[in-house]
Amino acid sequence: MEYKSFVEIPYYTDCEPVVTGLGYSLVELRIFRTNGTVQVKIAIAHKDPAVTAGIGIDDCAKVHRLLLPRLEALLQSQDVYMEVTSPGLERHIKNAAEFVFFIGKYVKVYDVSVSDWVSGRITSADEKSLTLKTEDTERSILYEQISKAKLINS
Repeated sequence: MEYKSFVEIPYYTDCEPVVTGLGYSLVELRIFRTNGTVQVKIAIAHKDPAVTAGIGIDDCAKVHRLLLPRLEALLQSQDVYMEVTSPGLERHIKNAAEFVFFIGKYVKVYDVSVSDWVSGRITSADEKSLTLKTEDTERSILYEQISKAKLINS
């Protein structure tokens, strides 16, 4: 699995302070152009991992209201379609940098070094690996050994 720093994602550093200021973490930001419109897909999570409540419609609406005018100015377009969502209970992790947002949550990863799924609670994550607390041990797995990863509801 590839680790792509969030600062490498276009417009992330412009949007992240707004989202953080509202008490959320910007988990995903994708911007693409189709048929003359700019489409923006955003996923947010609670900044405090101790918060057990999920992201609701009001949370998404708050971020949408503040971020849309900023993105219209940055993208120099009034034709921006923006979708703000929660990461979801069973999110497929696309970028290894996302693991840091889900410390304390349960995940399953496909470890190519053992050709099997490994499940556990994320105890730490950095630029090279994540550490999972499994049923019987704590295990560190390099991102290069992970082919797929998914949050699980446990």
